[in-house]
Amino acid sequence: MNTKKTHENNTEFGKSTSELLILKPEGYPLSGMMEEYPVIENRDVFEFYAREQWNGYVARKGDYLFDRRMFPDFAYRIIDVEPAESMIGNSTAIIVTEEENGISSSAEIKSDVIFEDVIGQELAKQKCRLIERFLEEPERFGKWAPRNILFFGPSGTGKTMLAKALANKTDVPIIPVKATQLIGEYVGDGARQIHQLYDRAEEMSPCIIFIDELDAIALDRRFQELRGDVSEIVNALLTEMDGIVEREGVCTICSTNRVNALDSAVRSRFEEEIEFVLPGEEEIVHILRSNVKTFPLQVEKCDFQALAKKAKGLSGRDIVEKILKTALHQAIIDDREIVTWKDFEKSLAKLTRKDFTPDPTHLYV
Repeated sequence: MNTKKTHENNTEFGKSTSELLILKPEGYPLSGMMEEYPVIENRDVFEFYAREQWNGYVARKGDYLFDRRMFPDFAYRIIDVEPAESMIGNSTAIIVTEEENGISSSAEIKSDVIFEDVIGQELAKQKCRLIERFLEEPERFGKWAPRNILFFGPSGTGKTMLAKALANKTDVPIIPVKATQLIGEYVGDGARQIHQLYDRAEEMSPCIIFIDELDAIALDRRFQELRGDVSEIVNALLTEMDGIVEREGVCTICSTNRVNALDSAVRSRFEEEIEFVLPGEEEIVHILRSNVKTFPLQVEKCDFQALAKKAKGLSGRDIVEKILKTALHQAIIDDREIVTWKDFEKSLAKLTRKDFTPDPTHLYV
């Protein structure tokens, strides 16, 4: 670890001043939701900035120097220093290596989900055609662009899948974020991450920002005691959604399963609200049949229509994860090569059906 030496605390104050310091960018000690990585545009200016910041530090080969100003906690590893274990001073020449450092500057995800993977939700798919047209020709829409869209409905009904399918259909990147990831350790971290998120999306535009579980940060103020940093995050999000800084080609899609509990100021920013509903009986049959085709074991002939009637009221995710997967795993545990009708019935019997819970009367954050 590098320590700063002063006349008062340094027994090694007689150390010589570093003539040359070679650094390599290494990134942040912890991976955040959306970290911005520095790009050195003017090396002379960076050299002056670095000398002023690290003046008085003893530089040892292999140690790390951390930025404390523009990019707090961003690390540079000392590749070499001449003379060895010398002190950084006003005359130290500082060079940052050009070699590949393995730092990824993008949270971009290219999706392979297609609309056909989302079973049901036909109304939601129809409304997504508008977003599709916008992402294909963002410059054509101007002020009429659909910039802020809200997906709402019970958990496990395909909101995230449809956002990914939309990105795939239009061949644009999608940046998926859970709202809880936006809450930083310190006040101000979350707001900074929001702006960095939109900066990154603008660089990759046309682009979709998908914020899942929006209610984690944007509940109606009547339902929660707001922390200061959460309030800052919401205000930063509202600023971006309002388009005060024009972000051409960026579409924000948020999702929630508690739409009536959202803060009214946040909800009013969405020009389109798209509802996702639980699958009907025929859609459940489709989910069952399409998924068992991918089983690594054989499946005996089953009455999926009867199973669908019993599973009505469950989400698509519950059907796949808690009925089909449980049945398959039981067959594997029993060392069988066939998944039976009884396996499906048992997994359904174990499942406690959870009705869609009412909105909360009060929550604390």
